Amino acid sequence: MADTIAEKVEFELVSPERLVKSQSVCMVVVPCSEGDIGVLPGHTPLIGTVRPGVVDIHENGKVTESIFVSGGFVEVTPERCTLLAEEALSVDLLNRDTAQARLEAAEKALEKAETDIEKGNAEAEIATAEAMIMALGGGPAH
Repeated sequence: MADTIAEKVEFELVSPERLVKSQSVCMVVVPCSEGDIGVLPGHTPLIGTVRPGVVDIHENGKVTESIFVSGGFVEVTPERCTLLAEEALSVDLLNRDTAQARLEAAEKALEKAETDIEKGNAEAEIATAEAMIMALGGGPAH
C-alpha cells in the first residue's frame, strides 16, 4: 500500500501567555526572516526565525484567519508546524493609534539608547510597530 500525504497540517501557535491556536489546516503562511514560507502537508523539515508580520491560515483556497506575530521561531515537519511567538494577536484586534504610539515610543527609546542591548531592543520594537502598521494596510510609518 502506498503512503499518502495527509490533507492537513497540524498548526500550533504558542505565545508566552497561552496556546493561541491549535488546529488542522490546509496551509499556513509564516513570515520568516528570509521571506514568507507556505507550509503544506508533507513540507520539508526546517527550523526558522520568524520576523514581525502576519501569519495567514488557509482553508479551501482562502485565508480564513490572520494573526499578527512580533517574531519568534518556527519548526516545520511533514505533519506539523509549530510557531513559538514572542507576541501574537488577531489582526482584527490591532489598532492603528496604538501601533503608531508604540512606534513613536520605540523611536524615542532608540534615540536615548546607550548600550547595544538597548539599541537592539528598540530596533526590534520599531520593526514590530512598523509591521503592525503594515498589517493594518498602511504603508511605512515614516
